[in-house]
Amino acid sequence: MLSTRAQALAAAGARFDDGRVLADLRRRVAYHSESGDPARLPILVAYLTEEIGPTLARLGFTWTLIDNPVVGNAPFLLASRHERDDLPTALTYAHGDVVNGDDAAWRAGLSPWTVSVEDGCWYGRGTADNKGQHSLVLAALDSVLHARGGLGCNFKFLMEMGEELGSPGLREVCLSHREALAADVLIASDGPRLRADQPTLFLGSRGYFNFDLVVELREAAQHSGNWGGLLANPAVILANAIAGMVDANGRILVPGLLPPPIPDSVRRVLVDVTPGQAEGQQPTPGWGEPGLTAAERVFAWNSLEVLAFHSGTPEHPANAIPPRAWARMQLRFVVGTDTAAVLGVLNDHLAALGL
Repeated sequence: MLSTRAQALAAAGARFDDGRVLADLRRRVAYHSESGDPARLPILVAYLTEEIGPTLARLGFTWTLIDNPVVGNAPFLLASRHERDDLPTALTYAHGDVVNGDDAAWRAGLSPWTVSVEDGCWYGRGTADNKGQHSLVLAALDSVLHARGGLGCNFKFLMEMGEELGSPGLREVCLSHREALAADVLIASDGPRLRADQPTLFLGSRGYFNFDLVVELREAAQHSGNWGGLLANPAVILANAIAGMVDANGRILVPGLLPPPIPDSVRRVLVDVTPGQAEGQQPTPGWGEPGLTAAERVFAWNSLEVLAFHSGTPEHPANAIPPRAWARMQLRFVVGTDTAAVLGVLNDHLAALGL
């Protein structure tokens, strides 16, 4: 006699093998849920009301839509299945929006809104972010319910339709509905796997702290033939400011932006973790903090990135010293980093460099 755990796993496997998971995913990918296109707002709402809400209802959930406090953006879906007061509660998060379909860039005969199967891989907009993930979560819940008749816990489900826009309204909704979202554990399926052939379970993720560096010296550009060597160049100043914060190999030079030492327990967990795929993107040799493995650099250490840099007119360079330079920086940080001190640390560091 199979245990209920074995039965649930068998049910999940059968659901995959007989094509039901693929059918669910194809139906969901067919929604053109591009959050970056304001004209798609009705489709974003329909994804929640026609597809996800009814699916959760069939699994014994009650669900409702929450208006987005940021006007013009899609609502949120909050669902709950309550089994007993004395059981722990799990919360999962998902997003149903996708980036632009970019239809014209797909190979002839293919569409981002139709799942294509090639060499055992499934292709379509949202298959990897995030319709594939939440389709598997919903299928897993159904498989457990089929085997056990219950989940053995209380379960809450939060879905947004604006993650690809930076999640407008998510923070406000979580704050205003904190009691409804209260849970003992958050299990969210969004983000990459290390390799296609290796299941990946993250027990946390790095946070990010974005900030701008701006050098604004004058109102207009000045001819470099007349003023070159006489006027300070904001792009040069900004480039040196960045070089004083992170070196040519990606190593952070500001002690206050570094995390605490990596615990031995974390090092042990990362011993068998190797980022990158044989036929895909690989880490740059020698990049980042020296003395760390690639896994330690990306999962247990901070990085300082330049996300954008602008000065002058890059599309049509002129023989002129630009009046202004701007960069968007990002600190990716791990637990233990004092983010409240970041701005003070940066100000003190730049001032010490004479900037």
